[in-house]
Amino acid sequence: MDYEAVIGLETHVQLRTQSKMWCGCANAFGSPPNTNVCPVCLGLPGVLPVPNDEALRLTALTGLLLNCALPPRAKFDRKSYFYPDMPKNYQITQYDQPSTANGFVEFEFQGGTARVRITRAHLEEDVGKSTHFERNSGVDFNRAGVPLLEIVSEPDLTSADMAYEYLNALKEILIYGGVSDCDMEKGMVRCDVNVSVRPKGTQELGAKIEIKNMNSFSGVRKALEYEIPRQIEVLKKGGQLIQSTRRWDDVAGITEEMRTKEHAHDYRYFPDPDLMPLQPSEEWLAAVRARVVELPLARKQRFMRDYQLPAGDAEVFKNDVPLGDYFETLARQAKNPKAVANWVINNLRAKLAESGSRRESAQTPASSIWHPASEVDESGLTSAATEISLSSLKFKPESLLELVALVEAKTINSSAAQQVFAEMFDTGKSPAAIVQEKGLAQVSDAGAIEAFCNQAIAANPGPAADFKAGKAAALNFLKGQVMKLSKGKANPALAGEVLERKLKG
Repeated sequence: MDYEAVIGLETHVQLRTQSKMWCGCANAFGSPPNTNVCPVCLGLPGVLPVPNDEALRLTALTGLLLNCALPPRAKFDRKSYFYPDMPKNYQITQYDQPSTANGFVEFEFQGGTARVRITRAHLEEDVGKSTHFERNSGVDFNRAGVPLLEIVSEPDLTSADMAYEYLNALKEILIYGGVSDCDMEKGMVRCDVNVSVRPKGTQELGAKIEIKNMNSFSGVRKALEYEIPRQIEVLKKGGQLIQSTRRWDDVAGITEEMRTKEHAHDYRYFPDPDLMPLQPSEEWLAAVRARVVELPLARKQRFMRDYQLPAGDAEVFKNDVPLGDYFETLARQAKNPKAVANWVINNLRAKLAESGSRRESAQTPASSIWHPASEVDESGLTSAATEISLSSLKFKPESLLELVALVEAKTINSSAAQQVFAEMFDTGKSPAAIVQEKGLAQVSDAGAIEAFCNQAIAANPGPAADFKAGKAAALNFLKGQVMKLSKGKANPALAGEVLERKLKG
């Protein structure tokens, strides 16, 4: 019997706010333990929570980015949570009336577009961080009360690779929208995995196994690559799977059982009496809608459609938003956007990286610039070279269009164009002025080209004979000699034609 996996993910994302969810304590990573705390986030008697309006707005914004509905009424609930890392012994969350519901995420997968439904994205508070030492444990409450968004997917995922691609797409969307920095090294994104297996073709779900607190997307993929075959093997051997919670041991490469649960936890939810229900006004919602940005996949598809770019080029501009925006300002004016894209990607980007590495010996936090996920590594850091250099380029954007036009008009050849670009990058001079100053105009005069070809053939009888004997590659060597004699100014195509005609004649 063949089996298939059914996977749903609960992704917890810290929101990009300056302060915590219910108080004015800083939402900051790396502070000394228990320094960003106050009576509210420590749950001392008599305190009252006050909602962080920016967190409410970012939650609604996330709902719009994930194609969710925004209900006219939402509320906060208390969830019984008797653990040391939550000083109140309950967590403020949203239960039956969340801020967003019923959306979807689309992403590229296996050469097509996959869609995963989103059950809800609800707002809650994070808990503290427990650290276990040899003989005792400690709790740092700096993270307690940080606004946390829980994004719950439907069980629409069917493989480890699909789950991995979904998580990366979700992360890209959240960073594009400015919702979160998604710095996994700082614990800003964590994931619970729900996975079961069932006979192919059936609809009934198998026993749900939950893998808790995954802190990397690669870890999620590896855990599923282990857990799915493990469950299938149990069933094929006549065993029975019981609903349970497991942990991933990344060193051993296995999941381990933490506890079994015949029934779901009774968290004893009830409406938080200290917090009023949320009933957003149309004016408030309009301000949130104004913050909606183009989604990464939509941007890639638009670049391919509007500018006839191949998927690889569009992917570059999806992953590097400032570079893509720069290209688009030129592409709107260009007769050949693909040629412009080649120069931006292959030349300008390389120069920016080179100059950025000279200027930036350190890296800049991802929160300081707007970059999609693929540009942010697992430490949450990304190079600011592109952003900094684009804003301080010495040449005008129109100069790149002028350079492309000179190449397409065959005023200069590709070799000369590289020299012109390097010069305009360093000095800011116009391409036409550089061509004039350095005498880089392409030689397309048939007589002059023929003279260079005669010299190249006479000076290299061996390669000439090789070509005549059928070795086609010898022509490239001779063409290189022509370019050398002309100091790189000869029209390469014309030189090739003349050489071939002379050697075959």
